[in-house]
Amino acid sequence: MDITFFSTKKYDRASFNAAIAQYPHINLRYLDCRLDATTAALATGADAVCAFVNDKLDAECIGQLAAVGIRLVLLRCAGFNQVDLAAASAHNLVVARVPAYAPEGVAEHAVGLILALNRKLCKAHARVRENNFSLENLQGFNLHGCTVGVVGTGKIGAAFARIMLGFGCNVLAHDPTPDSALTALGVNYVPLDALCRASRIVSLHCPLTPATRYLIDDAALSAMPAGVMLINTSRGGLVDTRAVIKHLKTGHLGYLGLDVYEEEAGLFFEDESDHILQDDVFARLQTFPNVLITGHQAFLTQEALANIAETSLANAESERQGIDCGNRVSAS
Repeated sequence: MDITFFSTKKYDRASFNAAIAQYPHINLRYLDCRLDATTAALATGADAVCAFVNDKLDAECIGQLAAVGIRLVLLRCAGFNQVDLAAASAHNLVVARVPAYAPEGVAEHAVGLILALNRKLCKAHARVRENNFSLENLQGFNLHGCTVGVVGTGKIGAAFARIMLGFGCNVLAHDPTPDSALTALGVNYVPLDALCRASRIVSLHCPLTPATRYLIDDAALSAMPAGVMLINTSRGGLVDTRAVIKHLKTGHLGYLGLDVYEEEAGLFFEDESDHILQDDVFARLQTFPNVLITGHQAFLTQEALANIAETSLANAESERQGIDCGNRVSAS
């Protein structure tokens, strides 16, 4: 089986090259460019493509992949909102993902954003580098005893909830399918509006679907208490960025930590330091001193990269042998 990879970086190649030895019937070809309708033809001659979070596998792209003989789409990520699954099904393309590669790593990054925002670590570091040891405007609050809302308690959300319980927080959760193990630990499941009203920190860990797009909008933000902290390490489309800016300007939203952004495709994962930023909304976000943004790096741990490579290749090998890999996703 020949696999053409899109949107690859050095760390992707290193992790897959380290794992490929045990798969003698699979050959890898790496491309830097994103996968979309304009680049799909580059997969000609391959049996499968391997895509990442900001590749655009819409109906047009899927049709072009099918036309050049692709029969398998490997997603080296957990989310699959970037794929038109109905189109994939219509063209008999199998789509397989990596459902859980580093839940603890992503959860720990969310906690890192909380700590950095709360204790103003970036500002403090910059001051000390300039020999300014003033403590003015560096005041934070204790996490112990505060109420944290977790939206989505899959593997990542559950890991995050356990960490916050360890801090001594009162943890509320919202998920269509409550986790009994978390309930046993003291997590209380409540409706989303109740979670928003009661939480000093709200952290998002749910997938992006038509039902969850702009889950955090103007109404949800208005329901949150003044000074609330919002953390998103899941998918950018969960948050209405313009509504967030509105609430940052009034001071109602006290802190914002983002590892994802709804218009990140074409921006994140690239070095744009020599270019003028064209996204005015993102530029506005960066003007606020109580906003901390990282460029979709929450997944980036040694363990995650190894798990992504191993699971993706295992998915490919199973499908090569005509066996359902167990990680397929479909529109149904």
